[in-house]
Amino acid sequence: AVPSGASTGVYEALELRDKDKGRFMGKGCLTAVSNVNNIIAPKLIGKDPTDQTGIDKLMVEELDGSQNEWGWSKAKLGANAILAVSMAVCRAGAAAKKLPLYKHIAGLAGKDTSKFVLPVPAMNVINGGSHAGNKLAMQEFMILPTGASSFKEAMQMGAEVYHNLKTAIKKKYGMDATNVGDEGGFAPNILKNEEGLDLLCEAIKMAGHEGKIKIGMDVAASEFYCEDGNYDLDFKTEGNDGSAKVTKDQLKDLYKSFVDSYPIVSIEDPFDQDDWEGYAKLTAECGEKVQIVGDDLLVTNIKRIEKSLSEKACNALLLKVNQIGSVTESIQAAQMSMKNKWGVMVSHRSGETEDTFIADLVVGLQTGEIKTGAPCRSERLAKYNQIIRIEEELGPAGTYAGTNFRFPGA
Repeated sequence: AVPSGASTGVYEALELRDKDKGRFMGKGCLTAVSNVNNIIAPKLIGKDPTDQTGIDKLMVEELDGSQNEWGWSKAKLGANAILAVSMAVCRAGAAAKKLPLYKHIAGLAGKDTSKFVLPVPAMNVINGGSHAGNKLAMQEFMILPTGASSFKEAMQMGAEVYHNLKTAIKKKYGMDATNVGDEGGFAPNILKNEEGLDLLCEAIKMAGHEGKIKIGMDVAASEFYCEDGNYDLDFKTEGNDGSAKVTKDQLKDLYKSFVDSYPIVSIEDPFDQDDWEGYAKLTAECGEKVQIVGDDLLVTNIKRIEKSLSEKACNALLLKVNQIGSVTESIQAAQMSMKNKWGVMVSHRSGETEDTFIADLVVGLQTGEIKTGAPCRSERLAKYNQIIRIEEELGPAGTYAGTNFRFPGA
């Protein structure tokens, strides 16, 4: 099953929708399904499912063939059609080899299949931006239990902080503020980003995990980038007076103040998806201490990763399979990033299903970090539960990434 994003980068591969306003508000996928059944399927019957690269290449380059300046765009058949088949082929390949999916993926990526890394979960527990109806501009505030000894313990610590956070929010903002967003996080009616960070620190302390849990942010700054080159931290107030607008340098300095004041280890999409200069400045000044993650900037696209490497724009990739549209291209994006000493955070989308493919993907690629929501909502927990099962299966062959989540192989 293929997920769908709420805040999407303009450079993502095409997600094909029917645009029939009389059915699912135009969001139906009958055309994509038809493309799978009538165009892709007949060409794949009889193929070897272990030939992931060959099958993906056939779908992307021959059956679809559409391109733009950043490569294969999947504009004809739809990235959602191609990816659904690509993931199904990957599972079939694992079954043909009688291997667990994560081991098959490790083999496809050229990884050591005798030992594996279990990822640090980055749990989105406070929502703002496009994910919430509050005034908070920045989209996600996450907790990363880097001080746990296992993935299972990390989930326990995360759940304890999450429930303490609920208690703190309820006490301060009332019961209504504990309703959850798309990814299971809370959306209290706050405007100041520091207020969100303070709430996290309070909940970590209440849970008794100070020093063992770090903080991550997904700013999704493209959502509040203005045509004049500034960033509006009050963008959700229509017709506001502009007093909350900041320049890219002021925004950079705001991030630096956060890093100085809070246990922040990861900042995602701190600037607009075309603001290469803003990214490069922040990475130069903070990149040793904090990972600067490209999501809308990179969209899991090899050519955009290459550009970012040459511009020194960021030092970590957010890996979303549906941004690029095939398993092979996702693996290639991770390989290029890790080869260049970048972090790689495998990620869900805000519109998820209970499909657990990315749980096996993160263990197979051994990237050391995964972002798949709060410890709440079944489509988020499905991934976490699968990683717990994998950890149990691996036993001593699996090591929790912990504080080495950025460079688990080092």
